[in-house]
Amino acid sequence: MEKRQNDFLVPGIKKNVFVLGLVSLFTDISSEMIYPLIPIFLTSVLGAPVAVVGLIEGVAESTASILKTFSGWLSDRFEKRKPFVLGGYSLSALGKLLLSVAFVWPTVLTARFVDRLGKGVRTSARDALIADETDSGSRGKAFGLHRAMDSTGAVIGPLVALVLMVVLKEQYRLIFLLSFFPAVLGVALLSFFVKEKKRQTFGSKEAPRLSLAGFDENFKILLLIVVVFGLGNSSDVFLILRAKNLGLSATLVVLAYVLYNVVYASFSMPAGILSDRVGRKKLMVGGFLIFSMVYFALALVSKSVYIWPLFAIYGVYIAATEGVSRALVTDMAEPENRGMALGLYHTAVGLVTLAASLIAGLLWTYVGPSAPFVYGGLTALLAALLFIFFMPLE
Repeated sequence: MEKRQNDFLVPGIKKNVFVLGLVSLFTDISSEMIYPLIPIFLTSVLGAPVAVVGLIEGVAESTASILKTFSGWLSDRFEKRKPFVLGGYSLSALGKLLLSVAFVWPTVLTARFVDRLGKGVRTSARDALIADETDSGSRGKAFGLHRAMDSTGAVIGPLVALVLMVVLKEQYRLIFLLSFFPAVLGVALLSFFVKEKKRQTFGSKEAPRLSLAGFDENFKILLLIVVVFGLGNSSDVFLILRAKNLGLSATLVVLAYVLYNVVYASFSMPAGILSDRVGRKKLMVGGFLIFSMVYFALALVSKSVYIWPLFAIYGVYIAATEGVSRALVTDMAEPENRGMALGLYHTAVGLVTLAASLIAGLLWTYVGPSAPFVYGGLTALLAALLFIFFMPLE
């Protein structure tokens, strides 16, 4: 009994979950050192059009999402999560090295592809491992803690990038190279401190097949709603470009992005705990409505001062949905197909990201900078209404 209690660092949170949070913290420091700089690097240094930015981000995120179903299913089938998590984080570290030698935009595309390939391999297995280690009554809290630590990295990373931009006189490629080192630290933490217990979830059951047949109607409806929402939820690089379009300097754009992540980090765990108490679906509907409001506002505003409150409110949206949605998915799945359920969810989110980002890039280029945000606000509002009418709230 003593040993079992020692597995918990805080009530409801086991050591493996906490260490996975630290891994995400350092990996996100690495990723967010470069993420807000990539659209500026592409457009200002390499001379790529905004439509190419949408193409690169869409391909990168869609690659990750397509793989999440397969990696989640394989982690169920082999009853092992850690090898997929470790391999994925290692690939993402490699992507940072490739980005540091980019002199044409196809190299940036390759680097982002490798980086997101790693995300695709690791995400479903990692989220399933968190769920495996957590009781259902604390699942929102566990995912909330993980998202809070992940987004804390997204606060630290851009601040480090800002300092390096000044010290290194905007040498983007050198900053990309330096981002490799926190990624390696995350891989080391995962290698030495996450210990996966052998699972035997099948018993007399057949190993899970790569199919939707084993899931109920509510799960399938959830996937449909996620697709509707995702069709307007283009890459966050368009928020960064909108901030710059409204007159913020590159430094202030990064600081606004930091503000968004501070709010995200601050509200993620409270949102997860609240979802354990009042139900996850209510948080999801509220998050979609907040997203819609922010996007409509971004379409209408004409002064850069509005970016600051809107980015902060956007952080509330992501806190209310990111970890909560993962907890909701695991609530709907049996232990033996938990990885595949998470993979199907992540794939549904990401398969439409390519279309959403391409649409946003085209709308921006040929209609105007406000157009992608009107479109995204409408799809989010529709998704919220579908959630209300087809997924009865608890």
